[in-house]
Amino acid sequence: MAHRLPRRLAGAALAAIVALTLSACGTPPWEEASTSAPTASPRPTNTEITTVVNELATGSTKHELTAGSIGLAVDYYSTLSMDQWTADASKPLSISMVASITGDEGQAVYLSTMTLLVSVYGPDGKLTGPPELADRATVNPGYLVKTPYSYSQTFNLPTIDPDATYVQLSLTYELLLQSTPTSAQYAKQTASDTLTIAIAQP
Repeated sequence: MAHRLPRRLAGAALAAIVALTLSACGTPPWEEASTSAPTASPRPTNTEITTVVNELATGSTKHELTAGSIGLAVDYYSTLSMDQWTADASKPLSISMVASITGDEGQAVYLSTMTLLVSVYGPDGKLTGPPELADRATVNPGYLVKTPYSYSQTFNLPTIDPDATYVQLSLTYELLLQSTPTSAQYAKQTASDTLTIAIAQP
């Protein structure tokens, strides 16, 4: 009997250790709570949005601008069809503009400088664009643009980043308004405009 009692005790101790080891293999309550928590849905990225409104979808568009007492009627159009306005193409943009004056007393209106900045955008945001384009008058004080005269020019937008999906054009018209019909003094006025054009995908 003296030899059996320690063996029983040893067996009981061994069973307790096994039971303790098995219970330790289970998942603790705090881990069970965390694993059962709902998973947050991923937020949409900016690549899932953006529908570009192409202002030259029909081949042309007309904008009405004002600069002080000067009103500008500007036609934008392209001789290249929109399905060929790809990133690697030379993309012609033609501009036809005529000025009028509110309270016209017979003064002239001249265009001294016209600039065009091309901002390029892709699925992930803004891309590197080409240098600014400009038309600076070669006559003094500028090009006569008051009706019945008008201004016409064509800019060729160069090759841009192949990831481009659209371009936004920022156009600035720097005008000189004659102070009186016989004066050699002029007031400077500036009109700004933007134009959005989709880039055709290959």
